[in-house]
Amino acid sequence: MTSTLITNIGELSTSDPDQRVLTDAAVVLEGERISWIGPAAGAPAADTVHDAEGRAGLPGWVDSHTHLVFAGDRTTEFEARMAGAEYRAGGIAVTTEATRAAGDYELTRLLLGRAAEAASGGTTYLETKTGYGLDVEHEARSARIAAGVVDEVTYLGAHLVPAGIDADEYTELVCGPMLDAVRPYVQWADVFCERGAFTPEQSRAVLTACRDAGLGLRVHGNQLGPGEGTALAVEFGAASVDHVNHLSDADIDALAGSWSGWDPADAAEAGAEGGPAGQASAPGRGTVATCLPACDLSTRQPFPPARRLLDAGVQIALASNCNPGTSYTTSMAFCVTTAVLQMGLSVQEAVRAATYGGALSLGRGAGTDADGRRAVGSLAVGHRADLQLLNAPSATHLAYRPGIPLTGAVWRAGVRRG
Repeated sequence: MTSTLITNIGELSTSDPDQRVLTDAAVVLEGERISWIGPAAGAPAADTVHDAEGRAGLPGWVDSHTHLVFAGDRTTEFEARMAGAEYRAGGIAVTTEATRAAGDYELTRLLLGRAAEAASGGTTYLETKTGYGLDVEHEARSARIAAGVVDEVTYLGAHLVPAGIDADEYTELVCGPMLDAVRPYVQWADVFCERGAFTPEQSRAVLTACRDAGLGLRVHGNQLGPGEGTALAVEFGAASVDHVNHLSDADIDALAGSWSGWDPADAAEAGAEGGPAGQASAPGRGTVATCLPACDLSTRQPFPPARRLLDAGVQIALASNCNPGTSYTTSMAFCVTTAVLQMGLSVQEAVRAATYGGALSLGRGAGTDADGRRAVGSLAVGHRADLQLLNAPSATHLAYRPGIPLTGAVWRAGVRRG
């Protein structure tokens, strides 16, 4: 097992629960794990040495919400929205048609390209969803293709009710034959609880069936207006509720209450923080509020109340929501920049949400899970060696120089990727 010393790091953002920022730091990577972190002057010897030359270091991005398995283009819809048309969930049907028409090779090629693009921008852990097949055959195909490329796969058969099908009958399909077909390939299940998509009653049925099948739960909620998505997520102990643009005081209180008693030290000792096959394994583990600011810019929705959520004690995540209709970007740096400039977060809060927050929402924030997978999203001894160096002296440059691609080098599981 070879080791690599990355030394002369000008500023190192650990993104751990204490949000430590170290200066003149060094990190030792041994195999796929981090074996040492501390001052550069005290770093141990290693097989190879990489001089960061004063650059900033931080964990690789954890993108916990994407829709990468798709074909087709929705620029016409985007142009109409920019001209004042209201976003409606029905545009998903356009992508469904194109995705069903594409062959396996084409879908795999497109997914690999998007995953590579994300990696070049510093993303080292990636979730994606099904949801553009919307029948048993094509949802299973999407899940199978995704499982061969990304780290975590989420079943989203409950994305939209296809035209010409009774909504309750389709919900039964999602909860039965479709769930059975995707189950070998997925770790999570999601439901779009929103007007124009699935009602609270239908969403409850989907969450119940998927929980009983042993999947971890996620919810698309409160994107287009007030609704019951967040309340359902907390009730079912979902790992995350995503979008959260329109939250009531009761929604924020419920999310905050889900984190009552949570202690990161206890979670680390427990060995895993939930997720599939053990969603409640850590004491007090709550529902992460995942914010998707690139989507909010495209749909012209109000940004989530991230500042209020943090101040209330809610753990938040930032994710790209890369999809062809409302957020066609894999740039987590863009999401961090937007969160700082538009949502009232500090740079370190935004970086933490885009790394540790995403890891929490995927049950990968601490310890080692039942499959032996190490924690991601923060820099600590024993965690997976996912690290990026910026072509800048501090993480502040992510917001200070918006739009400039700053990721200069990436290590994923200890292997240099760029």
